[in-house]
Amino acid sequence: MFMTHLECSLTGERYESDKLQNLSKVGKPLLARYDLDAVAGRLTRDELASRPSGMWKWRELLPLPEGAEPVSLGEPETPLIPLDHVGRKQGTKAPIVKDEGRLPTGSFKARGMAAAVSMANHFGVTRIALPTNGNAGAALAAYAARAGMSSLVICPAETPDINIRETAAYGAEVIVADGQIDECGRIVGEGAMAGKWFDCSTLKEPYRLEGKKVMGLELAEQFSWELPDAIFYPTGGGTGLIGMWKGFDELERIGLIGPKRPRMYAVQAAGCAPMVRAWEAGDEFAERWEGAATMATGIRVPKAVGDFLILRAVRTSGGAAIAVQEEAIMEAVDDAARLDGMLLCPEGGAVLAAWRDALDRKLVGPDERVVLFNCANGNKYPLADRSRRMMLADIDATSL
Repeated sequence: MFMTHLECSLTGERYESDKLQNLSKVGKPLLARYDLDAVAGRLTRDELASRPSGMWKWRELLPLPEGAEPVSLGEPETPLIPLDHVGRKQGTKAPIVKDEGRLPTGSFKARGMAAAVSMANHFGVTRIALPTNGNAGAALAAYAARAGMSSLVICPAETPDINIRETAAYGAEVIVADGQIDECGRIVGEGAMAGKWFDCSTLKEPYRLEGKKVMGLELAEQFSWELPDAIFYPTGGGTGLIGMWKGFDELERIGLIGPKRPRMYAVQAAGCAPMVRAWEAGDEFAERWEGAATMATGIRVPKAVGDFLILRAVRTSGGAAIAVQEEAIMEAVDDAARLDGMLLCPEGGAVLAAWRDALDRKLVGPDERVVLFNCANGNKYPLADRSRRMMLADIDATSL
């Protein structure tokens, strides 16, 4: 086993990794630490190239002990898709979408749940729970079903109906409640404290982050071990952004990449932008955002437990936190679909809109290599009906 211990992300205090853990004593996320010297002896470029693609090729940098079977639904390496026509419209090099909608349950939440549920299963968990705005609940339910666990998911009333139905289809107990995701999370936390279930909320256990960091590991190999100039990432709880930043450090320490890092852009909606407000104010932590509202439900997170880790990565990388308006999100989704045949989810639309805003503000250059993360399949969200309804007898094919 290459994981050696867990570490409080704020204080550095060490915790045991051979038992279930949630937050540290000071209420902050725990980070998995590895024997990177030992990993370096095993995880070489040639060795990686010889392995079948997919999340578990990175096993030495994942927490599950050797010999333990992962709870898997076949997590593939997700492709990089250049938006050539969008780039031409902007007069720039094509931005590149890493399309996480190709994963099981149609979103990048599958990566985190594959790791978290695998570890929970390893430790004998039989019931697991979390709050969700949609995709995390579906992923938890699917992986819990795969592991033979029961699952409970509590979601705000604004959660897309397709996500609610999908989650229930996997056998989860689903509760739709008033309030925001952090308020639903309070109920999950209270039940966990009472011993009713294990709390798998964002960053309140150590391993969803480890699964999400594989996005960055894959990206490094796909870019021939030289990272892009900039990454735009839809940021609610921020697990993926934090995970990738951690993963880049681990890749450098085992000799697979050099010190170059991409600028990290944390993208939020103008109707829920606590990270943007904190970044602009120079604050280390982000205050709760009241009255959160956006169509991009995956980034409708008023308060994130890993706020300081998100802000650290953004600042250290020389990036920025950017908020985009709802109209810009809708326009970006339409453009990617009509110009390049790429149906982004609303969060992916927010990322494309943020890239455009960054171009206007000269935060990125027109010739830079930029990666935009599309976190879910666009078909999982409500789409406008632009079809024409006609009777067959009234259709004249020659006039169409």
